Amino acid sequence: MASIRKDITTRAAPEWVWDAIRDIGALHTRLVPGFVVDTRLEPGARVVTFGNGMVVREPIVTVDDDGRRLVWGAEGGSLTHYNGAVQVFAEGTGSRVVWTADFLPHEASAVVGPMIEAGMAAMKKALDGPGGSSTRSIST
Repeated sequence: MASIRKDITTRAAPEWVWDAIRDIGALHTRLVPGFVVDTRLEPGARVVTFGNGMVVREPIVTVDDDGRRLVWGAEGGSLTHYNGAVQVFAEGTGSRVVWTADFLPHEASAVVGPMIEAGMAAMKKALDGPGGSSTRSIST
């Protein structure tokens, strides 16, 4: 099984970052616009359309508010197994976001790795963009 772990730092407050991550239907508008172009919610899952045209159904495993951790799977595409997790940590005056993906087949690293890199770049841009500071308000 292959495993990839990537992280970014952002000047956005952990509470704001977590609010964006836990908003599981707003990937394309709040968290990774451009990398994801549409997100549709279904009972227990979301259907994600990526900027490259790939469509994947992602069952939501857990939304852990205490640990600021989201875990999901993936159905569709060429992977036989996918487990992803994103977790937010306080880092200085901002946050560190860690994305871990475990998947099969191992050879898919050549595709999954660059996709995670692109997703993290889009996430950093969205979180650090205009208003991406620690003063952003959280919608409740």
